[in-house]
Amino acid sequence: MRFDLDNALTDEILFYMENQDGDFLLDTKEAIVVDIHNNDYEDKPDFNDDERFISLPEWSSNDGYRLMENFAVKLKNPIVRQELSAALNRNKGVFRSFRNVLEQYPETEKMWFNFKEQKMKDEILAWYNSMREEWGLEPLGVEPEDNSSLVLEDFIFREGKDSDIENAAALHKICIEEKKDDPSFAVYEKMNPFVFPGDVCFTAESASGEFSGFICAVKNTPSHLQIRLLEIKPEFRGLGLGKALLAKLLEKTQTCGFCITIDLPAGIEYFARSLHLENFKPSVQRFVLFNV
Repeated sequence: MRFDLDNALTDEILFYMENQDGDFLLDTKEAIVVDIHNNDYEDKPDFNDDERFISLPEWSSNDGYRLMENFAVKLKNPIVRQELSAALNRNKGVFRSFRNVLEQYPETEKMWFNFKEQKMKDEILAWYNSMREEWGLEPLGVEPEDNSSLVLEDFIFREGKDSDIENAAALHKICIEEKKDDPSFAVYEKMNPFVFPGDVCFTAESASGEFSGFICAVKNTPSHLQIRLLEIKPEFRGLGLGKALLAKLLEKTQTCGFCITIDLPAGIEYFARSLHLENFKPSVQRFVLFNV
């Protein structure tokens, strides 16, 4: 009954796990998945031979629904997360509605396919390891997930140009509008007024050529570079674009000897982790009291 679980067999099992239109078993002798009612065996084998033929990992529509729920809950982009959650709360056509939402956001759709494939492969590996335990063998390890880097491959990063100012200004207007009811953001905006392209600037475009985000920095002194703006279109947030744009700027300026600073508006302190990973250190904290 022992068999090796290579990438080709894993992919084949994954494909048939979702197929609800047949009765499938794994032929451990041939290392293939077979439909017991439709197959190419010349001599019909005994499909009740559980030493040779074993069931695939269980996977039902309920498992698929839970997977979609898990993806939506963990999604960082609030716009897409809300739309996916609404699709999952429909009484009918949940799977179709979920796919319809994702089709509007190709980058998030790619994240979903990567997420789904990885989770289903984890199920296959757990199934295989349970058998390895019976065989007295050590379990195989789980490969780490890395969806963000796969998604970022679809984006184009380049230095910003004067011709990008219209797109950058439109994005900045969107970001300002999002924070219009936050009085503390008005303080941040006065400290970091819109400027483009500044002295060092990079932009991000989607595979379809859509302007997706930008980072812009200015020289306050010959040795001080201030990152004035780092803004991402709402539908592209949560994909790692901010970190990628920051990395591009730091790569560009690494030999210039700058002291580089960036102010974070209240509410996006989570980006501080990315800054720490690039060896930024906290410098100043500003607290504001509004007397009303």
